[in-house]
Amino acid sequence: MKTISFPRMHKEKNEKRDFLPSLIGILKKENVQVFLEEGYGLALGYTNEDYLKENKTIQFVSNKECYEKDIVVVLRSPEFKQIDYMREGSILLSMLHYPTRATRVEKLKERGIFAVSMDSIRNDFLERIVVDYEGTSGNGINVAFTELAKSYKSENICAKKPIIVSIMGMGRVGLTAAKMAGKYGNNKESEAILKEKSKGVLVNMLPRNITDDKKQMIKILAKTDILVDATTRNDATKYIVTNELIGYLKDHSIILDLTSDPYLTDVFPFQVKAVEGIPHGTLDKIVMYPNDIEYSDVPKCIEVINQRTVVSCNAWPGVKPKGNMDLYGKQLIYIIQNLIGYSSSDFNLNNNDYFNRAIYRGTIECFEESLNGYENEVSEIVM
Repeated sequence: MKTISFPRMHKEKNEKRDFLPSLIGILKKENVQVFLEEGYGLALGYTNEDYLKENKTIQFVSNKECYEKDIVVVLRSPEFKQIDYMREGSILLSMLHYPTRATRVEKLKERGIFAVSMDSIRNDFLERIVVDYEGTSGNGINVAFTELAKSYKSENICAKKPIIVSIMGMGRVGLTAAKMAGKYGNNKESEAILKEKSKGVLVNMLPRNITDDKKQMIKILAKTDILVDATTRNDATKYIVTNELIGYLKDHSIILDLTSDPYLTDVFPFQVKAVEGIPHGTLDKIVMYPNDIEYSDVPKCIEVINQRTVVSCNAWPGVKPKGNMDLYGKQLIYIIQNLIGYSSSDFNLNNNDYFNRAIYRGTIECFEESLNGYENEVSEIVM
């Protein structure tokens, strides 16, 4: 019988997410022994008994023991120390973010781990299966408008003008952000303030042929109240908005970092954020004002002269943890069942099973093949 474990994440104080008892309960029908780390679900208000009611065969063990099982399921990527606990050939299902975590990819390969990145699991039309667009864009837009309302409340604004939201990135994250921006986020108090002092919301979607044009960007940024980064960059070593361009934003402008790519200085060339010089937010510190200490944490080689209020989080869906984990559990159950039922060598694009193919797209092997021009696989797969 295979073993599957669900360790806790031990991240920020406000990182409360664990999978809900409902997901663990479904696994009692599978030929697998389930292990949870002691204290699992406690931050969400669940006890051991809540999980045992759903699946009476659960065993509670230490963090280290969790990582020694056949299949390890944890939302955010474990630290290297925890990866070292894992056995060669074991399976790790987690948000691993291959494109922007080169050292993590190498570590997993070095340890012989069969990694499946939740954020890379895609259907036959290359759409993400495990994703919370509302949790990412909705939470971010809500905080950004809340901060903008604080500025508007303290400013003496005479002429009512539209609030200008400029969004870089036209994928689902960017499009969801645009939809939510039209509603002033989801804070009635902020909405009331902004409606009184403005004349609606105007959303600009900025494709690459605009963001690549410095003169156009200067004109756009000078009018922008909220600048949103929802981009997916082919090259994470290059900026889209330089620190010089930030200087053209209004003093009260908000920079909303939905992508939240970190600065990585242990690789060369360095990995940088799309917007130069903005700090990296966490669940414990989402809003950062000019001259906040977080600006001093930006690598010294990066320009930070021009500063604005930044709204950033490394785990946006975690702002509303229980609803997010309910959604992820529903999206992941068939993935987990396939990982239990198949061997690692069984996953490929020629398999007749829909979720088998989706899982393969989440592997390091498929990721590295995509770097070699594998983008046309949608026309070649078994339908």
